[in-house]
Amino acid sequence: MARGKLRIYLGAAPGVGKTYAMLSEGHRRVERGTDLVVAFVEHHGRPRTEVMLHGLEEVPRREMEYRGSTFTEMDVDAVLRRRPAVALVDELAHTNVPGSRNAKRWQDIEELLQAGIDVVSTVNIQHLESLGDVVESITGVRQRETVPDEVVRRADQIELVDMSPHALRRRMAHGNIYKVDKVDAALSNYFRPGNLTALRELALLWTADRVDEYLQQYRSEHSVSTIWSARERIVVGLTGGPEGRTLIRRAARMAAKGAGGEILAVYIARSDGLTSASPKELAVQRTLVEDLGGTFHHVIGEDVPDALLEFARGVNATQIVLGSSRRKSWQYVFGPGVGATVARDSGPDLDVHIVTHDEVAKGRGLPVARGARLGRSRIVAGWLVGLVGPIPLTLALRQFDPGLGLANDMLLFLSLTVAAALLGGLLPALASAAFGSLLLNYFFTPPLHTWTIADPKNIVAIVIFFGVAVSVASVVDLAARRTHQAARLRAESEVLSFLAGSVLRGETSLEALLERVRETFAMDSVALLERASDVDPWTCAGAVGATDGAPPPVRPEDADVDMPVGENMALALSGRVLPAEDRRVLAAFAAQAVVVLDRQRLVGEAEKAHELAEGNRIRTALLAAVSHDLRTPLAGIKAAVTSLRSDDVAWSEEDEAELLAGIEEGADRLDHLVGNLLDMSRLQTGTVTPLIREIDLDEVVPMALVGVPEDSVVLDIPETLPMVTVDPGLLERSVANIVENAVKYSPDGKPVLVSASALGDRVELRVADQGPGVPDSAKGRIFEPFQRYGDAPRGAGVGLGLAVARGFAETMGGQLAAEDTPGGGMTMVLSLRAAPGRPPVRPDLPAQATS
Repeated sequence: MARGKLRIYLGAAPGVGKTYAMLSEGHRRVERGTDLVVAFVEHHGRPRTEVMLHGLEEVPRREMEYRGSTFTEMDVDAVLRRRPAVALVDELAHTNVPGSRNAKRWQDIEELLQAGIDVVSTVNIQHLESLGDVVESITGVRQRETVPDEVVRRADQIELVDMSPHALRRRMAHGNIYKVDKVDAALSNYFRPGNLTALRELALLWTADRVDEYLQQYRSEHSVSTIWSARERIVVGLTGGPEGRTLIRRAARMAAKGAGGEILAVYIARSDGLTSASPKELAVQRTLVEDLGGTFHHVIGEDVPDALLEFARGVNATQIVLGSSRRKSWQYVFGPGVGATVARDSGPDLDVHIVTHDEVAKGRGLPVARGARLGRSRIVAGWLVGLVGPIPLTLALRQFDPGLGLANDMLLFLSLTVAAALLGGLLPALASAAFGSLLLNYFFTPPLHTWTIADPKNIVAIVIFFGVAVSVASVVDLAARRTHQAARLRAESEVLSFLAGSVLRGETSLEALLERVRETFAMDSVALLERASDVDPWTCAGAVGATDGAPPPVRPEDADVDMPVGENMALALSGRVLPAEDRRVLAAFAAQAVVVLDRQRLVGEAEKAHELAEGNRIRTALLAAVSHDLRTPLAGIKAAVTSLRSDDVAWSEEDEAELLAGIEEGADRLDHLVGNLLDMSRLQTGTVTPLIREIDLDEVVPMALVGVPEDSVVLDIPETLPMVTVDPGLLERSVANIVENAVKYSPDGKPVLVSASALGDRVELRVADQGPGVPDSAKGRIFEPFQRYGDAPRGAGVGLGLAVARGFAETMGGQLAAEDTPGGGMTMVLSLRAAPGRPPVRPDLPAQATS
């Protein structure tokens, strides 16, 4: 059976017309012949909304008794039996009356959708769970009824019902939303113009995010590569230099000019060794962009402009923010630069902003990644200048100025040799010097066009030329190498200092450190491998992979690069082979990875030590409980027995009966206390072995109520509930402890309600009292051993009842949590696993039992 479709009308505040719009849609569908029913619609006494119900079939509601009052809820079973094509269900975030089939209405709607029924519903933006704190800060009102965002996001259609704050306040003033006696209070509190404007903005932004998800999905499914400027999405290109902070802040100001703007900072790294950026500076910029609400991305690409444009088009960006080049003027001879290239190739649908900063034209000054190695393009350029350059120079000198003189000719050829050394290193310079010497001999030394030299002075000049050319080329090449090496050492020192600082401060987890290794060396995946001994197989202590799903290596021999750390640990990297000079930094990373791993294991051992300390605390508390709480009933028993055995007093039958009742009560208290102590001891030692089987709740729960007064509990266990997979004995003991605790704190004359309902693959048993309740800050502590909330007297127990109940519930695969009871009090919710299928309905049994 196909799942039904969900359509939601979303509003910013009550009264904007969600229910009216839903009913209007219902009338349109009925006119088109759709089988539609009104499963639940609340018109709140609004005449225009009530009129819209006319002509629509309504499913009768289910009446429920709660605290002496009658409430109506949607009858899910009746809707399922009716099986319409479409059901209108108002108020998606509504909380059902305790004892209902489900706790929330969105859970009722989920059942209808599973049955193949389309549902149209409504919800206000303030009821979304993720916006609860924001709405409270705006309106000062905490929304008690919420719905998980994921429930609303899964809707097939979301339609925003919008209304301006002034129009909504006019509707309120005319009495179209609330009754006249409530209008003034509403207008001066919740419905203030500022509140309504802020809520409206929340609704618009949330809906825009949902629309953006639809757009991204459509572009992906239809392979749309062009940019659709539906919203401002700004990409900030970072180089790792200090100007990056200026660019990020500038982009944030641009995004703030329009609602819904998004910032994506991206750093493009080449895959040829250590990245050219300062890791410390990149970390600062990553933190800055995340603090401003943006995201940071690390991309590997050989061609920076192409990679940046591809990333921008992939995220459907509308603008790119780049910094003015830090290159000096003469460096532009090597190309136009990243900014000019991106602006030229961006196309008409992508705006490029070049932002000035304090580092403009000050030189790159960043640590270079390639160390003393020269790129292939520079080496090729060096050979071209050294071997091809002398040819056009010779032709130009022969044709335009043949009488320039041998000395000047030698200086011009020497300039080409120096240029070859700067570009390609020593070898192209040596080749240029040799080739230039031959050309000087053949074309410029008499006799011309022969390899002989008539004048001995010319021989000396050519020899000197060759020697000077070789010397200058060697010095230039050595200086270039020393410069590269110094820059590389600077890069290594920055990497190592930042790495050591972050690890010593405890800021880096093993996964974060391995991700730093992958980014630094531009690898596909990294793994830290270890083994217990030389004969044991390698195991993975931690690994990270690239976004394209590159699997980390599982053995050192499977990796492109492996760095041993000790005898039985190794850092394995895949992606490419690293040069030897990069392995020094990699060794430092490997050593730090082992330190981080050891630290994580020490933290785990510290947690185990904490557990042992907690066990000692429990044992101390146990001794205190035995020394006091167990002595109290023993003292009463001892006093009663001594009195009965006394020969000095003639006790009447009534007195003897009273003393015997006291003995019996003390013995029962002792049995209860000892039972809880033994149960907690079993839980602490892990010796509780549940015998799981399928059973009905109505077979176990009544047996757990034997120890409480008959009129103190109201039991509501529908016979249509599915069976649960539990240990009946443990479940009975858990329910008994929960009910006894609820009865203890419930006021006289107000019974505890024990109800059950099914929710998906779970069955929830709720024990609701109307006592003083427990604040949220104390709800976790009441389940700890030897904890009693408030000023409970020492004789009230040792504080193990709820701790034992939760321990048994978790042993059976269930959960026990505390919630507030509507109207005051506390509700214990015991969630259990439901058995597959539902039991057959037995008409001979009552649907509700009261104890």
